[in-house]
Amino acid sequence: MKHLLKMSNMTKEQIIKLLDIADQLKYDLKHGIEHKHLAGKSLGMIFQKSSTRTRVSFEVGMYQLGGQALFLSSRDLQIGRGEPIEDTARVLSRYLDGIMIRTYAQQEVDDLATYGSIPIINGLTDFAHPCQVLADLMTIREYKGSFEGLKMTYIGDGNNMANSLIVGGLLVGMRVSIACPLGYQPSDDIIKYASKYGDNFTLTDCVKTAVCGADVVITDVWASMGQEGEQDIRKKAFAGYQINNTLLSVANDGAMVLHCLPAHRGEEISAETLESHQTEIFDEAENRLHAQKAVLCMTMSDKFN
Repeated sequence: MKHLLKMSNMTKEQIIKLLDIADQLKYDLKHGIEHKHLAGKSLGMIFQKSSTRTRVSFEVGMYQLGGQALFLSSRDLQIGRGEPIEDTARVLSRYLDGIMIRTYAQQEVDDLATYGSIPIINGLTDFAHPCQVLADLMTIREYKGSFEGLKMTYIGDGNNMANSLIVGGLLVGMRVSIACPLGYQPSDDIIKYASKYGDNFTLTDCVKTAVCGADVVITDVWASMGQEGEQDIRKKAFAGYQINNTLLSVANDGAMVLHCLPAHRGEEISAETLESHQTEIFDEAENRLHAQKAVLCMTMSDKFN
């Protein structure tokens, strides 16, 4: 796997291999077994959007794998002063063994891959969040054993999480149901992609329809980073799109709840529901570390290709 740009660039086989590697790395870490697969290698981490989980998990992951991670704020790079992305890609490719970027435009990630000569990992864009969704899939398989026969439902904004969950869920064989208000639906390209899967994909504005019979229910904040000025408008638009115990009563028994965090209790998820499902939610957060270590191994180490 050369890059991780978005979920639709992956195959089912690549996802399963990555999850298998992540499971093994997690098991070994908890049993004191070290793997220095990236000894002597350097990952540049470009942040145009701030982060908690992305920065810490990538930095710790590189350390555990024997390499080093360099935090590169856009305020400190020439890219923040107008240097073209193609020049940045060419220069950093001479110094680093890989780049993780967390930014706004998907095109920036794609351009880094086009003009650079080292692996590029999408830490988040407004279009896609593949690292988070790989951690979500890892968590679902941990709890449910496999993806066979599962229904995954996402409630809320048709944002980068929705886009990536649709593709990732369908690729591994789950049925995927999405509930978004009109005007806040996923990307047209993603809906077109999902239409190839027939009845395995449904898009609705009715939360009960989407959650009915679900095995996994997922949400995200109503206003993502950069949308804070729309907070009041979005609160009105998303009224009724909250995961709570009443809504979960129409899901399957034992349905799990996931949230990529940070969570706004009382908005997209009730405090009661978050606390009653905090075990799987914080396992999901932990799995960012293990899934991303697997991404780093598959993109930056010849041992896994």
